[in-house]
Amino acid sequence: MKRVMIVDDSSFLRLSLKRILIAEGFEVVVEAVDGLDAIEKYEEYNPDIVSMDITMPSLNGIDAIKELKKIDNNVNIIVISSLGQESQVKKAFLAGATNFVVKPFQESFVKEAFNKIL
Repeated sequence: MKRVMIVDDSSFLRLSLKRILIAEGFEVVVEAVDGLDAIEKYEEYNPDIVSMDITMPSLNGIDAIKELKKIDNNVNIIVISSLGQESQVKKAFLAGATNFVVKPFQESFVKEAFNKIL
């Protein structure tokens, strides 16, 4: 079972994503509210997959991706963000993201993005 960390400053989004992932057979081991929180929790929980928002307080998702890649270059990061502009998608992939899902997301897109990593 793949272990997931959900990183988003919206508790509603975290809950929605968690529900989808658990139903799909993933184990959500931890949630983080921003990039700094994600970096601290990544080292403690060592998840297989990280879902990452881009716009968050303290440390944005792009910078958090870069830091997580320094810790573990093999980490799988799926960006889930309302910033669907091409420039943000490009920045996410250049930073090391594995996939990108635009909010508001369709459940099928989330499932497809996470199952691709399996």
